[in-house]
Amino acid sequence: MAGHSKWANIKRQKAVVDAKKGKTFTQWSRAIIVAARSGVPDPVGNFQLRTAIEKAKAAGLPNENIERAIAKGAGTLSGGASSLEAIRYEGYGPGGVAILLEALTDNRNRTAADLRVAFSKNGGNLGETGCVSWMFSQKGVCTVEGIVDEEQLLEASLEGSAEFYEMTEEQIAEVFTEVVNLENLSQTLKEKGFKVTDAELRWIPGNNVEVTDPDQARSLLKLIDTLESLDDVQNVTANFDMSEELMAVMA
Repeated sequence: MAGHSKWANIKRQKAVVDAKKGKTFTQWSRAIIVAARSGVPDPVGNFQLRTAIEKAKAAGLPNENIERAIAKGAGTLSGGASSLEAIRYEGYGPGGVAILLEALTDNRNRTAADLRVAFSKNGGNLGETGCVSWMFSQKGVCTVEGIVDEEQLLEASLEGSAEFYEMTEEQIAEVFTEVVNLENLSQTLKEKGFKVTDAELRWIPGNNVEVTDPDQARSLLKLIDTLESLDDVQNVTANFDMSEELMAVMA
């Protein structure tokens, strides 16, 4: 079991700085549309859809929006769902930090232009496909809360074919597995009585760049904020590490 949660730690630290509300309703709706389109439009039989709905509800997306998004994904309601495509973009932030983005868009040219502007205005640059993705590997990750016995977590994780887990905070762990095994791991942990608060696919950087300069840190966080605010962008991952002290200075 080894530490692979640098980006998760950064996201938690970053939340202290910018207090963001999370994805917009548009982003959550698109995630539901694509999930419904990629499998059966029923959350009972579609793990990706079920997870997207749970996260959307937690973010406050109204039920009518959720139902409309499912209908669009199923093709029973017009709205251009068929034109949405998932695209991965790559680039560099200040100091050479690698940034990987996942987007859902109905207009590649618009999305690329928006990303290019965001990067250039914040000390980075949008790169070519493959320029940084080789630094990342994708894993399934279950976040588990309320852990009182780590031995029980280890046993349940192994039974669910997890690769490793990491305690990120007191009584909170992240359990990692292969992408195709995420649903099985989540179900196993729940059956063993653990509270799984999130199940997601995450890009894990193989190495991290230490950011120590305040100006560079400020530009980097502003860039990530800008990227995350774009409706077409679903997820942003970067390979930097930053101390809590520096994060506090940014606040």
